[in-house]
Amino acid sequence: MDADIQSPMKGILFKVLSVVIFVCMSTCIKAAGDDIATGQITFYRSAFAMVPILAFLALRGQVRDAFRTKNLIGHLARGFVGILSMSCGFYGLVHLPLPEAIAIGYAMPLLAVIFAAVFLRETVRLYRWSAVVIGLTGVLIITWPRLTLFKNGEFGSSEALGAAAVLASAALGAMAMVLVRKLVKFERTHTIVLYFSLSASVFSLATLPFGWPAMSWTSFLLLMVAGFCGGVAQILLTESYRHADMSTIAPFEYTSIVLGIAVGYFLFGDIPTGTMLAGTAIVVSAGIFIIFREHQLGLERRGARKHVTPQG
Repeated sequence: MDADIQSPMKGILFKVLSVVIFVCMSTCIKAAGDDIATGQITFYRSAFAMVPILAFLALRGQVRDAFRTKNLIGHLARGFVGILSMSCGFYGLVHLPLPEAIAIGYAMPLLAVIFAAVFLRETVRLYRWSAVVIGLTGVLIITWPRLTLFKNGEFGSSEALGAAAVLASAALGAMAMVLVRKLVKFERTHTIVLYFSLSASVFSLATLPFGWPAMSWTSFLLLMVAGFCGGVAQILLTESYRHADMSTIAPFEYTSIVLGIAVGYFLFGDIPTGTMLAGTAIVVSAGIFIIFREHQLGLERRGARKHVTPQG
């Protein structure tokens, strides 16, 4: 086994650092204000993310290699779906309390299980289906107070639209995960990361004719920092998978809700409701169960391979 795989603590460290920096990215976007066009936010997030990504690839001598691809259409499809997910997520982020937007976003891995079963024909048994149903129930508990505003006739409510946007972001993000699962069979990780940032920048730039409002220098700097943070966090996340199994580091994704609650309270005055906390606890529990189940199945598959009698 590769020496890097035997460094779980290093993998956990990279994962936690990526979570912290992703929360910093979200904080900068929320602080930039809600009067900035979503496409504008997405462009700066994607374009400035390429700065640390290209610098990292240059240090490793992989820039030229990263641009080589066998599936440009696949990268463009992943980029288009990813940019839609990102745009919906950013809209929700600026119209909802930070911890609430983070918690609703936890629906993504749950929906990814469903999409993997439908589109990739992956086998999903009763345990994981049960966890998905329970987790989505938690998401419904979190979003219900916001979504009921639609029933009250407040179709223009920014909070209701924000909750719906984050749910759409989670669904689109899960679909993007399915597309990435297809890409990784033939494409290198750094190629996938680079083409996503590149295609996302181009697609979001196409929203310019629909009107990008003038920004203050403060908002511009916040979005620039957000993009840079996004690129750094993506590198750290990628590196974390080099040092530990996904099942080892995935649970640390949920530290983002703790950071989100703290940042939301101290910077934006967001006080989490009991409903939000209860729903989040359900979603996190379901997510951790799915991760644990995946780890068990992985051990069983490895054990079965070891005991297969060689043929011929």
